[in-house]
Amino acid sequence: MASPPVSAEAGLYTTGARRCKGSDLMSTDAAGAEGRPGAGSLLATEMETAAEGRARRRDLRPLAALGPYVGAHIGDAIASGLFLILSTSATLGLTQGLRMMADEGIAGRTAAAVDRTFLIGGAIAITLAVATAGRFFFITRLGERVVADLRRDLYRHVLTLDQAFFLKVRTGEVLARLTTDLTIVENMVGASISVALRNALTFVFGFIWLMWISPRFTGLVLLIGVGVILPLFAVGRTVRRLSARAQERFAEAVAYAGETLDGLDTVQAFGRERSAGDRFASAVESAYRASVKRIAARALMTALVMVLLTAGVGFVLWRAVLASFIAHDPHFTAGVLIQFVVIAILVGGSAGALGESWGDVQKTAGAMERISEILSARPAIAAPARPTPLPTPPRGEVAFEDVTFAYPGRPDLPALSGFSLAVRPGERVALVGPSGAGKSTVFRLLLRFYDPQSGLVRLDGVLLKDADPALVRARMALVAQDAPLFSGSALDNLRFGDEVASEEALKAAARAAEASGFIEALPEGYETPLGERARTLSGGQRQRLAIARALVRGAPILLLDEATSALDAENERLVQRALADAMQGRTTLVIAHRLATVLAADRIVVMDEGRVVDEGTHAELLARAGLYARLAKLQFGLQAA
Repeated sequence: MASPPVSAEAGLYTTGARRCKGSDLMSTDAAGAEGRPGAGSLLATEMETAAEGRARRRDLRPLAALGPYVGAHIGDAIASGLFLILSTSATLGLTQGLRMMADEGIAGRTAAAVDRTFLIGGAIAITLAVATAGRFFFITRLGERVVADLRRDLYRHVLTLDQAFFLKVRTGEVLARLTTDLTIVENMVGASISVALRNALTFVFGFIWLMWISPRFTGLVLLIGVGVILPLFAVGRTVRRLSARAQERFAEAVAYAGETLDGLDTVQAFGRERSAGDRFASAVESAYRASVKRIAARALMTALVMVLLTAGVGFVLWRAVLASFIAHDPHFTAGVLIQFVVIAILVGGSAGALGESWGDVQKTAGAMERISEILSARPAIAAPARPTPLPTPPRGEVAFEDVTFAYPGRPDLPALSGFSLAVRPGERVALVGPSGAGKSTVFRLLLRFYDPQSGLVRLDGVLLKDADPALVRARMALVAQDAPLFSGSALDNLRFGDEVASEEALKAAARAAEASGFIEALPEGYETPLGERARTLSGGQRQRLAIARALVRGAPILLLDEATSALDAENERLVQRALADAMQGRTTLVIAHRLATVLAADRIVVMDEGRVVDEGTHAELLARAGLYARLAKLQFGLQAA
């Protein structure tokens, strides 16, 4: 993947650190559970400040990031460049045809002269048509290819970023980069850059031709070009700033829409449809107002071009007519006058169009700056240059040694503090404790979504920091309390656990998780589309499918975070039996409040405020009358009394 040349301060981690205050984040366990801030965690005023900061950047260095992508398809770039030169030459060549028509065809008053003139003009016109079509095809294809590659690399890179990134940046902002900003880049690479280059070539070639025809009048044209361009550059800076503001407002609206649609059931359950709609409408109106200001600036720029260009061309035409018909300059014939005026119009129009294209280039530079911020972000969790291999076959041994960890943004509130735990291969350990005790954080450190600030975490005797995170995670299967499923069929979701598993193995896992019954009852069985996040299934059905997905993985370590919390008593009994079979020969860590799961554990570890405060069997802990006994009485009622 191409690495965009952007400065360190442009990185989103740095940007996020400035924007994301500690008070904006949720509590440590909640933040980790969500993996990203909730609605309103990044205030609109902070987004506005960030937008203003980016708008003040006036250089075009972010566009250099497009170089490797264009270079990868140099054939299309060269072909479009050749057709561009040919079409520009043909456009200016038409002026020579007009000159010949006036001086040789009309003035000569012979049929042969007229025929020859029109044949030449026709040949030039055909050349122009072919060249224009070729330029359009190759430059448009190049734009589509570059944006497709960039979108692919951007998404793949986002998938490699760690959890801390999404505590600072909302997913809606990332989606805006994948859609809105890349559309801006596509428009420039596939259209605007071609127009800008065509106008630049027309200006340069036309100016040279004008100098050859009449240096004296060309000086006037040059003054007109300067008079047109300078005001447009000033207006162009304003357009870029307003464009960046409009893009930020739109990104804010998209981010909020994504959050509310993601939690639509909650919005409707609380009757907040109207307020959510009003808030989104407010964000859309803000984006609209910013866009109107940008449009007004562009309209002003267009008016300036027309006024300055019309006045300048009119002045040059006036002086040229005087030279041709009043002063009777022998070198300034009627044909030369027509050619000069047409080329002057083309050159002046190109100068004005270049000023307008400059606004598009600046807008694209702003979009590429934001895209490059994401591409330049580097995850803190990554494989070392020479990772330590994990032992084979895997043992499933886990060890935490005096671990202290606080989530990003809340260093003053550690989720784990001096936490130590050793889990033997094949052992079943239950983690219990009040909310916020750090139980889920243990799983996140074990999966190496984060690294602890101090202490060591080992898997089969290997420090996690020294191992490849992908290989570490390959030895674990996680079933979360609300394990997300994906659009597609039940078979697609099962295959997510193991892409190379056979269909029979997938169905066997579904049977083991007591999921085959409801799956086979679907209209198309295992091939039935389940909708976004499998919302056509009940909560219990989704959870059983998630458990089946974990079983498909066949990992030596099972991580069960309230895996049966969404099941009724009958289904829980069935799934507990399936899990009991799955636990055989595997190391299992269980976060649970329900007595049935706790009783199945070989050892119960009681946590409070990020520490281990007690451990033992169910009976031993009840007999000590400590925190576990109090929790048992509250949560398990008479069974724990």
